Amino acid sequence: MSERNFKCAIEAILFASGDSVSVDRIATALELTKKEAEKLTEELMAEYIAAQRGITIIKLDNAYQMVSVKEYAKEIRTVMDLRRNTPLSQAALEVLAVIAYNQPVTKAFVEQVRGVDCSGVIGSLTTKDLIEEKGRLELPGRPLVYGTTENFLRCFSLSSLDDLPEPPEKTSDASEEESEEKADDGQLSIFDTQTNDEVITATAEEIVETATAE
Repeated sequence: MSERNFKCAIEAILFASGDSVSVDRIATALELTKKEAEKLTEELMAEYIAAQRGITIIKLDNAYQMVSVKEYAKEIRTVMDLRRNTPLSQAALEVLAVIAYNQPVTKAFVEQVRGVDCSGVIGSLTTKDLIEEKGRLELPGRPLVYGTTENFLRCFSLSSLDDLPEPPEKTSDASEEESEEKADDGQLSIFDTQTNDEVITATAEEIVETATAE
C-alpha cells in the first residue's frame, strides 16, 4: 500500500469512527508501527490545515479525531438546530481549574482550596464529561480522585494537558526593573496581587473563554 493509500485509509477510519481513535488502533488496523501511523496521521492533519477545509483533524493525547472547524459553528448550529450550551458558572470554573492543574485530586483537596462544599459542582462537571473518576487513594476510606477527560481537551482545543496555560505563579518572576516599568506604565498584571487560588481561577477563565465564546 502506498503512503497516499495509507493516509486515505486513516482518513476513512477517522471519518467512520466519529469519536477519537488511538494511534495504537490505527497502527494495528494498517499493520504499521505506532511511529509510522503517528507520522502519517500528523501529515494528514497538516494537509487538512493547509487546505483550509470545513473539517480538520485534531490530536487528543495519543488519539486523533476528525471534527468540524470551529469557525463554522454558527452555521452548523443553525442546520442542526443545536442550542448553545449553558456557560460554566464561576464555581464550576474554579473547581475545573483546581482539578486541571493538580490532577488527580480528591474532592476534599478541591474543597480545601475553595473553602466550600463542592459536591454539586463536581457532579455537574462529571455529567458534562469534563472530569471523571480516576481511581481511589490507598488511604482510610479510599477516597475517589478526579481528573479531566478527553472531552475537556476537545472543548478547550488542547492536544494534551501540556498545552494548558502555565500558571503565573510557576513562571519566573519578573525583574524589579521590569516591575517598575510596568508600574510606571500602569500595566501591572492582574496576577500581581492575587493569591494562589485566585491565580488558578483566572487561568481557568483563559482556557474556558475559548469554549464559551462561540
